[in-house]
Amino acid sequence: MRRAEALALLDDLDRTEPFPGAARIGLTGAPGVGKSTLIDAMVRTLRARGDSVAIAAVDPSSHKSGGALLGDRIRMRAGSTDAGVFIRSMAARDRLGGLAEATYAAVSIMGAVFDYVFVETVGIGQSEGDVAGLVDTLVFVANPGAGDTLQFMKAGILERPDIFVVNKSDIGALAERAASELSSGLGLAEREQGERERPVLLTSARDAVGVAELVDALDSHRAAFASSGELEKHRHNGREAYVLAALERRYGSFGVEQLGGAKAVRERLSRSPARSPFGQVAHLGREIELALGK
Repeated sequence: MRRAEALALLDDLDRTEPFPGAARIGLTGAPGVGKSTLIDAMVRTLRARGDSVAIAAVDPSSHKSGGALLGDRIRMRAGSTDAGVFIRSMAARDRLGGLAEATYAAVSIMGAVFDYVFVETVGIGQSEGDVAGLVDTLVFVANPGAGDTLQFMKAGILERPDIFVVNKSDIGALAERAASELSSGLGLAEREQGERERPVLLTSARDAVGVAELVDALDSHRAAFASSGELEKHRHNGREAYVLAALERRYGSFGVEQLGGAKAVRERLSRSPARSPFGQVAHLGREIELALGK
């Protein structure tokens, strides 16, 4: 009963939330790069101008216990006593390099209430793919001395992010070199026709240097994304990807084939906008179970 009520609520939120709604921003990067501290600095900047902020901070789950540290609140001090800031610590569960399904629901709910929603990933593996479909703007945070351009390109890091940040610029020359290498790598990467230039910024979360410029870059990217019509398409593609991935995790590719395959599922999703992605997963999942005789 409670699950049905929750799905009905999510469907209502999805149907009634005005577009484009809250700005959804993802931060990814290696552990220890300073993502949590950087978000804390951005929260201070956004709160100073009156914007409310929600944060979904995803920590990796232990293979042994299944638990997670959920310690991001320790480094995010700006929202500890501020009613305009909400922090939701979440475990990645079985998604070592990505996001638990509950993260998608949490972002939808928080997006209906707050002006900005940040999603901080676990920073392990290729998490960029999962979070890119959930957020409007993806920020990759690099550490000074994290590696040369070739290593970034080999890791596929340059493909998805919209904004690159080299944090800990207070280190000096090492940070400037990392920013220069990232800029060079982006210059070498293939760009689609009409693709916007992706900035590389230097910040120091500790000293709040470059944070205002980063917030401006976030706003600029989202405004251009929305006015071009790309944001609406991106959100639609993200919904489809979520539903297909959730169905495949639960029922496998054979289960999805009971609905006619991925293409047929996408066509059905386009014809049924009244349901949220979560309602779609539940509805299509019941169809698969009936087809499989469960």
